[in-house]
Amino acid sequence: MNTAIRSLFSLSLISLLLWNLCVAPIAAQANQPIYDIVIRNGRVLDGAGNPWIAADVAIKDGRFARIGKVEGKGTREIDATGRYVTPGWIDMLDASGGVLVQNPLAESKLLMGVTTGISGEGGTPVPAEKVSEYFAGLEKNGIGMNFGTYFSATQARVAVIGQEARDPNAEELSRMKAIMETAMKAGVLGMSTALIYPPASYSKTDQLVELAKVAGRYGGVYSSHIRGEGKELIESIDEAITIGEKGGLPVEIYHLKAAHQPGWGTLMRQAGERIEAARGRGLDVAADIYPYVAGGTGLSAVVPAWASEGGNEKLLERLRDPAIRTRLKNEIKTGSPGWWNIVEAAGSWDNIVLVYAGNKDNVRFEGKNLNQIAKEWNKEPADAAFDLLLQGTGRVSALYFLMTESDVETAMKYPWVSFGSDAAASPELVDPKTAGNGHPRAYGTFPRVIAEYVRKKGIITLPDAIRKMTSWPATRLRIPSRGLVREGLWADVVIFDYDKIQDNSTYEFPFRTPSGIDFVLVNGQVVVEKGKHTGAKAGKVIYGPGRTP
Repeated sequence: MNTAIRSLFSLSLISLLLWNLCVAPIAAQANQPIYDIVIRNGRVLDGAGNPWIAADVAIKDGRFARIGKVEGKGTREIDATGRYVTPGWIDMLDASGGVLVQNPLAESKLLMGVTTGISGEGGTPVPAEKVSEYFAGLEKNGIGMNFGTYFSATQARVAVIGQEARDPNAEELSRMKAIMETAMKAGVLGMSTALIYPPASYSKTDQLVELAKVAGRYGGVYSSHIRGEGKELIESIDEAITIGEKGGLPVEIYHLKAAHQPGWGTLMRQAGERIEAARGRGLDVAADIYPYVAGGTGLSAVVPAWASEGGNEKLLERLRDPAIRTRLKNEIKTGSPGWWNIVEAAGSWDNIVLVYAGNKDNVRFEGKNLNQIAKEWNKEPADAAFDLLLQGTGRVSALYFLMTESDVETAMKYPWVSFGSDAAASPELVDPKTAGNGHPRAYGTFPRVIAEYVRKKGIITLPDAIRKMTSWPATRLRIPSRGLVREGLWADVVIFDYDKIQDNSTYEFPFRTPSGIDFVLVNGQVVVEKGKHTGAKAGKVIYGPGRTP
């Protein structure tokens, strides 16, 4: 072999060896996972209200990486054949702020598809100066779902003037505004109020406007349990709109309802027209609802608000005074300034049902209405309510059947409505055989929307229901990284069987978990698999735009 031939042969051999060195790893890598999770063969509803598409969904590093025909494999492959794949559901009226410190898993929320809870109707569980520390603690310990919260105007009020039913002076109002600013800089989403409850009900509109201006400067939202949800519903909506307009921030009306029997069929339509008119003027106003005809709150709501000045102990002290009881009973019939008469709204004591007595001797009354309890005690219903409060040291709760189904359906059709459970995650899952002692919304709100109002009644379409649970609330709260199945966004996901999804919780047995939800993912991690929590704490704190790190 001459020199030229030997050189050519050597070069060919070297080339072959180099080719093998390059190709062998590529061939080996071809079977290696490219993605963390690939969800195959699902009916993907993107959350924007579009019809479903047949697609695979690939997830990498907690975010959506590819939607469509995904060739690469995932470390975990999930077969979603015959299932819907949607963005994670956002609870616009969560109340888990305190619970997540005790038990961060949020099982009851995740089992019904909620991947993000927006809390704070009653504010944060810590004062404004501790909010940053509170958020840092949640991040350090881990949380099962994503979580954001408002700070309550009432927290600022109580920190400065306590439980007194008076107006703050200029210096006190200035301090309240400083407290709100501290909370906004810590990362809350905005300002909340719950104006039917004392001492919040003692706040005047102009005072709330001043606090709202602070939240508005930091890009916050004003969310309100408005002052009245009965015959004064329209005036109460007007007040919320005024606070938002003068405060320079969007308005979210908590659990919109027409809670007044004489107004059933008309009030909700009027409320919708009022909000539409405000939106027509360029005001950013919307609302959320829960899909039930009963509300749930403390039995103390039946007592005119002035009796709670000074706090719970003062309320109980007044309930022991025969003369004051006589006055209160009269005002329940005639009304009281600054108080939403929830008894009148319910139409009858028959529609107020005790669910938690706070006293072992009165547990036998749970599940009975106030007229039934009054007859057993041979008392007037108001006296029975007052005595239940005294014997339960004020910590007594009830269901109030205030709404009619047709009004719930009317509200659900408004395009600017989203959904909220008005409930906290359970510190631990409650035995499903437990009767009473709760509201079914805590375990069933989101599956119920699909099972009852999409599948059974056809009130709204499935794409629109998912939009109202996902992209719309994310848009409302200015959370651009969630609410859609879209490449680059955080991968919160619910995979469910449309034919089988069902809320199983009832008024009688409110702690039954739903069925038909196969998987829930939070930030690309599986947190629910086949109806069981995996133990993963994949949630993140959702910070408001005013946060100063």
